[in-house]
Amino acid sequence: MRIEKVGKGIKDTLTALAKKPVIVVANSNQADLGLLSQQLVKEGYDTQNAASLEELDERIRISKKIDLVLIDLSGFDQRIWERCDTLRKAKIPYIVISPQRSPLIQRESMKHGASCLLVKPLGIKELLEYIYTLTW
Repeated sequence: MRIEKVGKGIKDTLTALAKKPVIVVANSNQADLGLLSQQLVKEGYDTQNAASLEELDERIRISKKIDLVLIDLSGFDQRIWERCDTLRKAKIPYIVISPQRSPLIQRESMKHGASCLLVKPLGIKELLEYIYTLTW
C-alpha cells in the first residue's frame, strides 16, 4: 500500500511537470502581442491572446485554468483595473507591464493586486524569471 502511495505521488509530480503553464497575454498592439506570445511558446508556455478588454473577459470566463496573466497597459483605458480586480478575486496572478515608470500606475497595480509591475522596455530574461517564479 505504501508503494502505491509513493507511485501515485511520483505520477502526480510528473503529470504536473509535463503540463505547460497557461499564460494569457493581454496587449492591444497585435504585433507586440504576437511577438510576446511566440517567445513564451518557445519557452514552453501555453498562451492565449487578448487584444481587447472583451477578449480578456472571454479568456477569464472560459478558461478552466489560467496560471498567469500578462497585462500591457498600453492602449487600454481605466477599465483595465476592473479586470485586474476580477483576476485578484479569482486568485489568478498577473503582471502589469507599463510603458513608463509612474507612481500612479505603481499604486494602482498594488491596489488591484498585481504580482509585480514591469516597465518597458522589457528584458525578456527578466520577464521570464518573473513568469517562472509565478507559474512553476
